[in-house]
Amino acid sequence: MTAPQRLPEASRLRATQWPMVCGLTLLWLLLWGTPTPANVVTGVLVALLVVLVFPLPPVEKQARAHPLGILRFAVRFVLDLVVSSWRINRYMLAFGRPRCAVLAVKMRCPGDLMLTVTAVAVTAVPGSTVLEVDRRSGTLYLHVLGGESEEEQARARRDALRLETRVVEAFGTAADVAAIRASEAAEEVFGRWR
Repeated sequence: MTAPQRLPEASRLRATQWPMVCGLTLLWLLLWGTPTPANVVTGVLVALLVVLVFPLPPVEKQARAHPLGILRFAVRFVLDLVVSSWRINRYMLAFGRPRCAVLAVKMRCPGDLMLTVTAVAVTAVPGSTVLEVDRRSGTLYLHVLGGESEEEQARARRDALRLETRVVEAFGTAADVAAIRASEAAEEVFGRWR
């Protein structure tokens, strides 16, 4: 294992993340409560000191905003919320306790950002919660309300994968979108794998 290389001091200053400096300065001003010139200057100095002493690793560009994809994601997400709420009401009004299931759903774009956004979106939809995320295999473990039959479990898996597709189409890179398209094409030819 090789040791991480430290940047020379001059390039560390160039590598300063200015949005982080602005955010820390704003936080400093909020903590002091009054935006006086002295507070602004000390806020910038403290923010620069924090960023230089505790540098963050470089962030890879993992996302691109696709306006049409974001619109599709938002509209479909609202529709998913309505449908899932209706399902929850149906389970609550039925006699007996609804059965639950824990499902493993392997994502097709296991990048950190796409996996995180998909996990948050899946959890935001009523009736499903992400229990665990396995980064190495790109698998989400979901707790699903009403997963008593194979058909309902398959529907829950399809819903999670469709949500992943919409997330990637809204925020993914070209490589992510290509991976989703290739996976969908392979699924049409060979069927869904588990």
